[in-house]
Order: sequence, then C-alpha cells, then structure tokens
Amino acid sequence: MLKARVLTAIVLLAGLLSALLLLPAAGWLGLCALVCGGAAWEWGGLAGFGTRPRAILALSFGLICLSAGFWLGLAADRPLATSQLGGFYLVSAIFWIAVIPLWLTRKWKLASPLAAILIGAVVLLPPALALAHLRMIDPRVLLAAMAIVWVADIAAYFSGRAFGRHKLAPAISPGKTWEGAVGAAVGVLIFGFALSVSLNVPAPAGWGGFAFVLVGYTAVSIIGDLFESLLKRQAGLKDSGNLLPGHGGILDRIDSLTSTLPIAGLAALWWAR
Repeated sequence: MLKARVLTAIVLLAGLLSALLLLPAAGWLGLCALVCGGAAWEWGGLAGFGTRPRAILALSFGLICLSAGFWLGLAADRPLATSQLGGFYLVSAIFWIAVIPLWLTRKWKLASPLAAILIGAVVLLPPALALAHLRMIDPRVLLAAMAIVWVADIAAYFSGRAFGRHKLAPAISPGKTWEGAVGAAVGVLIFGFALSVSLNVPAPAGWGGFAFVLVGYTAVSIIGDLFESLLKRQAGLKDSGNLLPGHGGILDRIDSLTSTLPIAGLAALWWAR
C-alpha cells in the first residue's frame, strides 16, 4: 500500500508540474473542468446518487466550470472579470468559515438531491475556478497555495503520530488530534516565512498579519478535510473513489484544497487591487 501511495504521488506531481508549465491557459482550464467533473462524480456517490444521476452531475459541473472559466476570462481570451470571480470566492469563503463549522458540530446530512447539488456547486466550482485563476497569475502562486496545504497535511500527520493525545473530532475522524493541528500550523508558519524570505516577497499586513493568515489558512484546510470525512462516514465509505491507487479518489486528494483555494483566490484579487 505504501509503495502504491508513493508511486501514485510521484506520478501525480510529475503530471501536475508538466501541465502547469506546458499547457496553454485554455488547456489548463479544460483540465480544471475535467477535475471538477471527476470530483462531482464522486460527490454524487457521497450523496447516494445512482450511476446515471452521477454521470449527469459530473458532465454538468464540468461544462459549467468550463463555461464559467471562459466567461470570467480564465482562458486568457478576454479581460479577467474580477468582481464576478470575487463573488464566487466570497460565497465559498463564507460557506467554509461560517457554515461548515456549524455543520460539523451538528453533523448535518445532505438532506435531499437538490441540497446535494447546490452544496456540491459551492464546494467544487469555486476551487476549480481558483485553480485556473491562480495559475494564470503565476504557476508559482498556485504551487505555493497548494504546497501550504500539503505541508499542513504532512506536519499534522507526523506531529500527531509523535505527540497526539487529544482527539480533534473523534466522531468524524478519530485519527486527527489537536496536537496534529498545532503541528500543522507550526509547519505552515515555518514554510510560509521561509518562502517569503527566500523569494524576497514582503509579508502582507506585516509579519504578525502574515502569521495570522497562515494559521487561518491551515485551520480552513483542516475544516475541508473534516467535512469530507464526515460525508464519507455518513455514506459508509472509506474513500470517495478508487481512481488513484493508494490514495482513493479525487475528493480524497483535494478535500483541503476545496476549502482553501477559493480563499487564496480571494486574497490574490485583494493583493492585485
């Protein structure tokens, strides 16, 4: 299992870097739409949809992502529609910061097919658009936004194994601990400050403000992970899919990115004012 995980991770990283550096803007947007459609297929599984409704959902979300991307200027064929894009991001940010913590506390379920579709749109479409937007700004910006999440995940895993004593959300994800969450925040702070210094990029809002943003970003990444864990537990599934050997499905790989990338996109729009 470990060998499969490592090999899959290497292939995914190589594929990501190749696409990130070589694809034109429209091609990258198409890839983002494909990922969105694949994630929507798995989302339908978490919602209990049958094969045909899942296929319709996947196709619809992929086409909506592609169409919205062209309309917003993410294919580099027209000026960027910053206000509309910011609206997508803002809805997503409010959802993750204000709604999902309450959702996790109350352990709500996807109560109806319509609710599952609408919530799926909020969960999947903004991060897919952010993938295209951040890459259009600079591939390094997208890589940094994603790398912070990866560092948080790795730091949480090792610090949780070494020091984990107090469960973070035992009814949702028994393996997660408060010590792991603190380790994730510390790892992200070290990585973020090192990145800022090495690239000679001034810390936004000063070092104190930058630290606050990094810790908040880490917290939102954990919320995204917990949300998918809750949905999988409610659906009686270990993984969202089996597309990636040793890693489960697409949602299993992007759970924390669904919550963080829209916030990174919102920050990028604010920074570019």
